[in-house]
Amino acid sequence: MSTTPSRGPYIAVVTNRNTNLVIRGFMLFSIGVFLALVLNLLQVQRNVTLFPPDVISSIFSSAWWVPPCCGTASAMIGLLYPCIDSRLGEPHKFKREWSSVMRCVAVFVGINHASAKVDFANNVQLSLTLAALSIGLWWTFDRSRSGFGLGVVIALLATLSTQLLVYNGVFQYTSPDFLYIRSWLPCIFFAGVITMGNIGRQLALYECKRMSGKTHQD
Repeated sequence: MSTTPSRGPYIAVVTNRNTNLVIRGFMLFSIGVFLALVLNLLQVQRNVTLFPPDVISSIFSSAWWVPPCCGTASAMIGLLYPCIDSRLGEPHKFKREWSSVMRCVAVFVGINHASAKVDFANNVQLSLTLAALSIGLWWTFDRSRSGFGLGVVIALLATLSTQLLVYNGVFQYTSPDFLYIRSWLPCIFFAGVITMGNIGRQLALYECKRMSGKTHQD
């Protein structure tokens, strides 16, 4: 009889945490799918006008599995970042507000836009420029060692996975210049990881504040 009251609140807290984890994962998945569709539009449409008649078909012109894969990866990254911060005992407190997160998303979309729209003299110049912009994105909105390390590792794994897909004929790039892919692709992956990590951290911070508020009320 004495253990029931102590277990009740504990089970309630665990249930709330699991529910919040699922909600955060779903939100990150949805954001990843949306960004995949938007960025695919930027990559496909080179000379797009304002709301062209074929814009909807262009958004869905990629393979059906691309947006769900991007959404799943986004959810995993967004949940992994705050988890790593907690494990290392280094809570990320740099620019922890939604306005900063939205600016990070805007810069990430801008980097993708530059890779698709801006003409450079050669691919080396393009890759170096995107690398500088991606590191600048990390320095401006993250600045954590764990964020940089995870960004590099995940970007390398994503690049390797893309190379395997291209090698097996799943899809291809129009002008590959580095082992079946574009040399600037790791920079895009790195910027994407930093962006989704920031979103995941902000969602986790919001959940933490909400849960602590409920605890104080109780």
